[in-house]
Amino acid sequence: MYEFDWSSVMPGMPFLLQGLVITAKITVTAIVIGILWGTILAMMRLSSIKIVSWLAALYVNAFRSVPLVMVLLWFYLIVPNLVQNVLGISPKTDIRLISAMVAFSLFEAAYYAEIIRAGIQSVSRGQTSASLALGMTKMQTMRLVVLPQAFRAMIPLLLTQGIVLFQDTSLVYVLSLTDFFRTASNIGERDGTQIEMVLFAGAVYFVISFGASMLVNYLKRRTVS
Repeated sequence: MYEFDWSSVMPGMPFLLQGLVITAKITVTAIVIGILWGTILAMMRLSSIKIVSWLAALYVNAFRSVPLVMVLLWFYLIVPNLVQNVLGISPKTDIRLISAMVAFSLFEAAYYAEIIRAGIQSVSRGQTSASLALGMTKMQTMRLVVLPQAFRAMIPLLLTQGIVLFQDTSLVYVLSLTDFFRTASNIGERDGTQIEMVLFAGAVYFVISFGASMLVNYLKRRTVS
């Protein structure tokens, strides 16, 4: 019978926390940039200018049609040359982390765009008409009337997508980036306790995701009420 050995957890905690910081950096960066870029994409998709709407739809459908791991590998091959040659970033910079941030941000923006587009469309057209009748421009109406209401209704969905994003960050494993999951795996390989470390990593992902899910459910109840 297999005997579990958890002796690697406590000595490896400083390294695990460093890996968790990298995971958090990727998650937060992708959420912030993803929502900002996703909002622009959503407004472009709703634009009356056909070419603008078509380009946004092409972007969204393209990213939603390919596996995330493939996008990570694409950007891992493209971003280093772009960042170092065009932007002149120091070779000491961890290009893998930057590549992961760029890939996740642009990939998640496609999903956030659809959530935000649905939220914008859920706002009554009467409010838009009333704002325009009061002399507000279309941009002012979108910024001051439509988006605030749309985002209030979308917060649970945006957070849910953020939870999915947090779980997906473990895919940076393919870039040999020492995020939380890869750090746990490396410690397990070193100490011969890989099963235990992978189970521990899974438990941490579960606790964080479950806690965030409880927050989402609370916000849903607040939104409904």
